[in-house]
Amino acid sequence: MHKTIDLFYRFLEILLILLLSGMALMVFGNVILRYGFNSGLTVSDELSRYFFVWLTFIGAVVAFREYGHLGVETLVAMFGRKGRIFCMILSNLTIILCSGIFFWGTWVQLPINSSMVAPVTGLSMAWVYGVGFFTGAGCLLISLERLVRLVTGRVTDDEIAAFAGENMTIEQMAERT
Repeated sequence: MHKTIDLFYRFLEILLILLLSGMALMVFGNVILRYGFNSGLTVSDELSRYFFVWLTFIGAVVAFREYGHLGVETLVAMFGRKGRIFCMILSNLTIILCSGIFFWGTWVQLPINSSMVAPVTGLSMAWVYGVGFFTGAGCLLISLERLVRLVTGRVTDDEIAAFAGENMTIEQMAERT
């Protein structure tokens, strides 16, 4: 099961690379066309914006799995094991609530987005903003799984250290500031 999940996240990382590359190529190509040939591709601006939206929301799920989001490690690091586990439970409960609200909001907004189309491509805006389903469900499932492991006592010391920010090298900590 873990191998399948790791393969899925590897696929997401490749998808993120493709979205970022596609976005960069479209914008760069459009700049060359506009300044070099006094023309451009109108679809380039629109698709690069949509790629950026998907890149951000898919990347949020990948970063959440890797404990890559902003945290309050200074406060959590002051606690012992039980205090850290309590903070992890509280954090995951909050994330479950927020992810559920995000998923529900995407669901409520879906009929409005379905009725609108993008000006250049004619793409339904439900495809653009429907990524909220993936992000809401992804973060919700990750948090639920972590919460179950916390409550049943199956959380590892490495996960607690990652939550407290203790597993990072000096270079990684400098990168986050």
